[in-house]
Amino acid sequence: MIPEFEQITLSLADRVLELRLNRPDRMNAFTPVMRAEIVEALDWAEANEDVRVVVVTGEGRAFCAGADLGSAGDKPFSYSGEGMRNSTSDADEIAGLPRDGGGVVTLRLASFPKPVIAAINGAAIGVGITMTLPMDIRIASTKAKFGFVFARRGIAPEAVSSWFLPRVVGISQAAEWALTGRVFDAEEALRGRLVSRVVEPDEVLSTAHSIAREIADNTSGVAVAATRRMLWSQLTQDDLWETHRLETQTIAALKQGPDAKEGVSSFLEKRDAVFTGRLDTDLPDSVPDWPVRPAAD
Repeated sequence: MIPEFEQITLSLADRVLELRLNRPDRMNAFTPVMRAEIVEALDWAEANEDVRVVVVTGEGRAFCAGADLGSAGDKPFSYSGEGMRNSTSDADEIAGLPRDGGGVVTLRLASFPKPVIAAINGAAIGVGITMTLPMDIRIASTKAKFGFVFARRGIAPEAVSSWFLPRVVGISQAAEWALTGRVFDAEEALRGRLVSRVVEPDEVLSTAHSIAREIADNTSGVAVAATRRMLWSQLTQDDLWETHRLETQTIAALKQGPDAKEGVSSFLEKRDAVFTGRLDTDLPDSVPDWPVRPAAD
């Protein structure tokens, strides 16, 4: 049974899970409750073999307008408000402080083994855009707006975006957006490679679902999980021989599993493949456990 939440909604059809941020009266502004619910939803989706791809979007006219500053009283960046530590996943600390809430979500997304596609239907500001950086594909509406506005609020980047953003768009583009804190449109986001496509508002969700369907219908979930983990983990690898070793070991292990055999057979027999591999049993041990969490934390 699909779990129900207060500030997000889930729907599952044909192995594509749609996760919808659902606070349209607040432009889907991010709260501690939403944070905990996203993490719980991802935990459920990872364990569910019926989920192959996740599409994330927003209800109403916005994707996510950032942190909900208006409901936090006179301490909008307080770490001690109600609900800030209401799930096991974000109950621990770093350097004696509760973890940055956006980082809790992005690190969970980073470790998630299945593809995630952002269907950015409107404003994606602050954590509303940084939460998408570890997602694999971002599709934007022509009406979408983006902003890494932290310097204009007197704070620094969050949600591990100082790591993700330069790797997604390059250091110069990341610096321009982060240092100015200005809001920019979808065409600029496309030119800067923050998003891969810009489409009309009524096509955002269908485009994201079309890509999700292509993945779900034509690929091995195990191979996709291995590929996703390898691509991200090798961004900081400076030894090409180590990457060569990783690929050699992973390919060899996958060839022993059911999906590689089915992939070859279906190609030779000119039919659609029916992949049966499972992440819990068939993902090779050589695939990095990424990001690796320090023992001290």
